[in-house]
Amino acid sequence: MADFVTVHRALLAHLGVTRLLAAVGGSLGGMQVLEWALTYPDDLASAVVIAASSRLNAQNIAFSAVARRAIMDDPDFRDGQYARERANPDVGLRTARMMAHITYLSEEALSEKFGRTPHPGSAKPGFGIDFAVESYLDHQGQVFLERFDALSYLYLSRVMDYFDPFADPAALARLAGKDLRFLVMSFDSDWRFSTDHSRRIVRRLERAGQRVSFREIPSRMGHDSFLLTIPRYHDTIRAFLDRALEEVRA
Repeated sequence: MADFVTVHRALLAHLGVTRLLAAVGGSLGGMQVLEWALTYPDDLASAVVIAASSRLNAQNIAFSAVARRAIMDDPDFRDGQYARERANPDVGLRTARMMAHITYLSEEALSEKFGRTPHPGSAKPGFGIDFAVESYLDHQGQVFLERFDALSYLYLSRVMDYFDPFADPAALARLAGKDLRFLVMSFDSDWRFSTDHSRRIVRRLERAGQRVSFREIPSRMGHDSFLLTIPRYHDTIRAFLDRALEEVRA
């Protein structure tokens, strides 16, 4: 995670930006924001951590392990040398994406959108695509192949597995005396990074005497809510950033 922050800081230095009003991120992006705030608190006036975690639980690690296994067991993975050998582990990467996508949506969202609706192209029951939800997942997996690399998927998932910034005894000590405000947000239907993950971050920051605001936003859409236009979600961030700007200008 620290490598991501290093790259972003290098970009800011190149652009001549010395301090940010806010670093804002959801999911993996929220982890990067937390890493940035804990490691380089002078870079930021505020940090917005959305639908993220400071330490994945066993269930999250397990999901990622199965996804990685699907990729690495694909015969075209070629021990990671697939590009050199003009191959690509499409079957494994598509399967990994399909499974992961299930975890991004709530049961309610899947039920509302698909229920048990049959797939229009299904002539009779079998082991193909018989239900609309199967067609949706197949599509999500297929389009993922057009924009993502298998090795990137492996590394990004492993980065999240090992992320545990509060394990560093000096992490919170670096925040002492810093003028930094936090907004931590979760969604009540997110079972991939549930509200408990966000509350853990809040507790750690509060114990260190940091200024922390926390909001759990109602949503039917699960983890993917952080990507959607949900008025209460956007209004909360807007109000927080407006206040942050006022403090900087004061």
